[in-house]
Amino acid sequence: MCKPYVKSPLNYTGGKYKMLDFLFDLFPQNIDTFVDMFAGGFNVGINVDANKIICNDHINYLIELYEYLKNTETNRIVSDIKRRIKEFNLSLDNDEGYKKLRERYNKKKNIVDFFVLICYSFNHQIRFNNSHEFNTPFGKDRSCYNENIEKNLIEFSNLLKIKKVEFSNIDFNNLNYNNLDENDFVYCDPPYLITNGSYNDGKRGFKDWTEKEEQELLNILDNLNKKRVKFALSNVFYHKGLENKLLISWSKKYKVNYIDKSYSNCSYHFKDRKAKTVEVLITNY
Repeated sequence: MCKPYVKSPLNYTGGKYKMLDFLFDLFPQNIDTFVDMFAGGFNVGINVDANKIICNDHINYLIELYEYLKNTETNRIVSDIKRRIKEFNLSLDNDEGYKKLRERYNKKKNIVDFFVLICYSFNHQIRFNNSHEFNTPFGKDRSCYNENIEKNLIEFSNLLKIKKVEFSNIDFNNLNYNNLDENDFVYCDPPYLITNGSYNDGKRGFKDWTEKEEQELLNILDNLNKKRVKFALSNVFYHKGLENKLLISWSKKYKVNYIDKSYSNCSYHFKDRKAKTVEVLITNY
């Protein structure tokens, strides 16, 4: 990393922290309003240089956590977390303590309990069942609240407090794009149609991502382009032998930036697609 970016305290699937240099080199300068349409771990939005940042995600627990981190004194956050760890005697091998905390969270939905659960869950994953009960298993001998997480948490919380961030918890179709103009910028890192994630497979109490949602997003981006609003879309063309034909066809209207620059001079039809994940950033500028 060339710059001292702040890292999200969440180990979110598909997080873009390691790609920030690549993304920011391609993002436009002098952004007025930055819209993070699918915020996820919020690594991009927290680090972007913009006058105003809109942090949106359809998973309400994420937005509630970010609001808590922004509006609560940072030392209080850390002390609340450590108090919770002590209360349930959480450790690398205390499965029972983890299960008791998970049971209480699913009854009371306390946001501190939610964050601590993530710290001790398997691979720090966030999973719910269809009743919106947190159901990630214990990360025995693997996951815990540690110095790195605390460092990221403190830096993330402190930066949230000084940046102008507005939080939104609505479906991307229902965001208000009417007030955006050519000085604004929309970044999209949606669920990838040809990859699987436990957060968007339609089996966890949250919306599935199908060709219908993919087409709806592409239509929104086309409309933004007509208004001369700049956008960037992170996605994949190929993954484990699968091909996103809808995205590839649509992208020909715009600029395709390959994450692995060795693909930039290739055709769309790779000879060995099954061995490749071809990740791209599609922009309209």
